[in-house]
Amino acid sequence: MKKILYSRQEIEQIVVMHRLYLYNREQPCGAKAIRCLLDQQALRPLPSISTIQRILSQNGLTHARTGFYP
Repeated sequence: MKKILYSRQEIEQIVVMHRLYLYNREQPCGAKAIRCLLDQQALRPLPSISTIQRILSQNGLTHARTGFYP
């Protein structure tokens, strides 16, 4: 199996997409759940839970929101 290494920007996009995917299916969508999903998909480099949480915060995807609401 060939390993694919992703850039930082690609990982951020993947984290956001997985967050929205889980949220829209009413599944747990926190940083731990996203990291578990990324690990199952063999994403490398695998971001830490704190990194995933930071990505979610920067994109306004925390506190059960799908986006930033002013």
